[in-house]
Amino acid sequence: MAERESPLKRTPFHALHEQAGARLIDFGGWHMPVHYVGTLHEHKTVRKGVGLFDVSHMGEIVAQGPEALAFAQYLLTNDVARCAINQAQYTVMCTPEGGIVDDLIVYRRSDTELLFCVNASNTDKDFAWMREVSAKFDVGLDNRSADYAQLAVQGPKSLDALRALTSTDLSAIPYYWFTEGEIAGVRMLIARTGYTGELGVELFFSPEDAVKVWTAVMEAGKAFGIEPIGLGARDTLRLEMKYALYGNDIDERTSPLEAGLGWVVKLKKGDFIGREALVAQKAAGLRRRLIGFELIDRGVPRHGYRALDLEGEPVGEVTSGAVSPCLGTPIGMAWLPTALSKVGSAFLVEIRNRKRRARVVKTPFYHPQSS
Repeated sequence: MAERESPLKRTPFHALHEQAGARLIDFGGWHMPVHYVGTLHEHKTVRKGVGLFDVSHMGEIVAQGPEALAFAQYLLTNDVARCAINQAQYTVMCTPEGGIVDDLIVYRRSDTELLFCVNASNTDKDFAWMREVSAKFDVGLDNRSADYAQLAVQGPKSLDALRALTSTDLSAIPYYWFTEGEIAGVRMLIARTGYTGELGVELFFSPEDAVKVWTAVMEAGKAFGIEPIGLGARDTLRLEMKYALYGNDIDERTSPLEAGLGWVVKLKKGDFIGREALVAQKAAGLRRRLIGFELIDRGVPRHGYRALDLEGEPVGEVTSGAVSPCLGTPIGMAWLPTALSKVGSAFLVEIRNRKRRARVVKTPFYHPQSS
């Protein structure tokens, strides 16, 4: 007898997505909305107004104990000690060989407690990795993913849409800081973070309050044109900013230095997992880089398409690509040899057996006006 496929996981907002007419797909084992009206419309809604994203599939892991900070310093490439309480930090975890286990955001809640928000498909892997590392420290780890619903409210009108629901001064929260407050009468963590490049917040709260919060935010946001936004627009929004997507653009075979994430690698902070490998890689010189490009010829670049030099020889691979909704041009990311990675360098992308001209460009591709 064939083994039955395990059912897809559902977020606390699943019934609301169905009621809103969302097209739902399998996204890393989760039943998630790819769009409600259409990706192009939803993308522009976020860039011009405000959109509401269900990001409850993301993982939340809590570290508590007297050595929580020391644990994070050894686990992560960035310098968590430079974070004040109520400050967040983008960072990566590396293997001893310097490959990326995951990219994530760490929230410093106190001297002894940290919250890690990790990629949904990596939650179990990350938790196992973190537990293994934590054995060297006086710290306890807890996978709290089931205890959190998470919404992202993003766009130039995002804070305006929420003001009637809270006494917290949202505009006073600096970028990559957070606070504990109430929205719609629900206690939550309010963070000035997001994956779109726009002004916005991400909200962490109990799944029991999911419907209440969603309904209140949608109602309060009506005057500002709020709409629910699916994964399709989330992907094009992050691509315009050249934000890497784990599993597409970066993984354990790539290093943060190669991926242009050297700004979150603090080699002078002390020992951390992967440091020796990254020091050696930097000293030897990077052989490849993750670059942003635009197509000169017609076509749409997609993940997995081959990148060729001007002689037609394979030299790399496209990792993400789409027609930019804001720019109207085909853009993407690709791994290329360092010699071809400079802005202005020309190469080819093979699209359905046809060679299309492309050039490396400065990123981000798009500069939001509201962030």
